[in-house]
Parts: sequence; C-alpha cells; structure tokens
Amino acid sequence: MKLTDVSKTALVTLRSHVLESQKNKPIINDPMAKYCLDNLVSFASEEEKALLFNRKLSSVLTSHIAIRARKYDVIINDFISKNPSGMVVNLGCGFDTRYWRIDHQKCEYIELDLPEIVEMKKDILKEHLNYELIACSVLDTSWIDRVTSKGNRNFLLIAEGLFMYLPKVEVINLFKTFSERFYHSQMVLEVVTEKYTRGIWKKIIIMKIKQELGFDSGSSYNFGVKNAFELESYGNGIRVIDEWSYIQDPDIRPRIYKYMGLSRTQWTVTVTINEDK
Repeated sequence: MKLTDVSKTALVTLRSHVLESQKNKPIINDPMAKYCLDNLVSFASEEEKALLFNRKLSSVLTSHIAIRARKYDVIINDFISKNPSGMVVNLGCGFDTRYWRIDHQKCEYIELDLPEIVEMKKDILKEHLNYELIACSVLDTSWIDRVTSKGNRNFLLIAEGLFMYLPKVEVINLFKTFSERFYHSQMVLEVVTEKYTRGIWKKIIIMKIKQELGFDSGSSYNFGVKNAFELESYGNGIRVIDEWSYIQDPDIRPRIYKYMGLSRTQWTVTVTINEDK
C-alpha cells in the first residue's frame, strides 16, 4: 500500500467509523466507510492486513474518533445551512467518507490529501466519487489557487486530526496565508496542548500511539498550543468563536474522563477568517 505512518492513521479513523457503525446504538452511521474499508483490504499484503486491518482497536479510541466525526459533521452542516452554496474543503481527508454524511447537495465539496492517499481513494471509490479530490500536501499552498478560482469567500476549511502532525512554523505560516487569501470564512481544527509536543510528554504520546496502533514514526505530535487564542496571533483577521472537547459529549466513555481535567489536552477549535471583510 506504500503509506507513510501519518497516512496509516487515516486507516485507524476509517476502521473506527466502521466499528462504531456496527454497534447496536452507534455513535456514527457510516455505511460508505464499510464499503471503503472492504475495498482497501484488497490492496493490502498479508503483513499490512495484520498491522493495519486486523489489529484490535480499543473501544475508547474508536468511540472518541466517532464522537469527533459526529461533532465535525454537525459543525459542517450548520455552516452549510447558514452559507448556501458555500465551499467545504476537507484538508488531509484521508479515507474519510464525510461527503455522504453531510448535506453535500447544498454546498461545493473538495478533499485534499497526499498523492498516495488520493490515488488509492480514487481506485477504491471509483464511480462513487462525484466531487473534486486534490492530490497535494496542505503545505503546498498551490491548492488555494484551485479552490479560490471562482472566489475566496464563504469557505469552511476542515482540519480534523491534521495540524498536530506538522511542524509548528509551517502551521503558523499556513494560518498567515489563510488570513491573506480567505474572507468571510471559517476553519474547524483539532489542536493539542503544547506540552504533548516536547520532552517526556512527547515520548509518552509516541509510546501510547505505538502501543495502540503498532507504529509511531511520523505520527507523533509536533504542533501544539498553550490555548486556543494563541491561534489568533498567527494571522490578521483570525478569531476564535468556539471550543469543544470530547469530554463535553454525553456519550464520552469512560464517564470519569469528565472529571479528570482533560478538556484542553486535545480539543477542537472553530475560528473565523476575515469575517467582517
């Protein structure tokens, strides 16, 4: 399959959606994820099947990923309802099947990821794909020229489980570019606390990822923030309008997480970009 370790995390997300969809009371209903996963298995070697498809995932991990996906779907549908014909750009989309879970008939929808992911996604979804896929790193900002060819207003940029894997200086530069290129737009992104990106905490995260997934190289956290409002310093016109954590969700398990002070360790931030211009 020739996937980097960061790209392999996209398979974990996909498998989590499938596993949660199969429960009696699923957090997320994602039948296209099952279709996608079944086709991906046909590409895999026996070694890859053992590591990427047959390895047991904890119920805590799969439910957290599903809770996150459900929340992002809600945010996206809310944006679509308030911005008819707006454009939704899913950055670092992986093998996400979000298109079939949102009101895609009422928006323009584009996905972006590395060529290795996009090529494979096109192969497995074939005729089901009726939206644009861009094979490009999010750090190669030529993709912005493509998505803004008809205008640069009313965009929603999605960065679910993406920026924490990128170098901080690159993320800051990207935010600056967003503030210069998009208007009356929003972005929803996942962030981690800065302490997870250095020292003993970084080593703990790497160890935890390897224990859970079986790999770690390239999948450790590099970008973190002290608090959400740090993002506002990355570019003129960026304003934080909402913060959300898994811990706030009524379906969080185990419930003791609500009382452990974890709400600002890994969480989601929604920002506006030049909302008043």
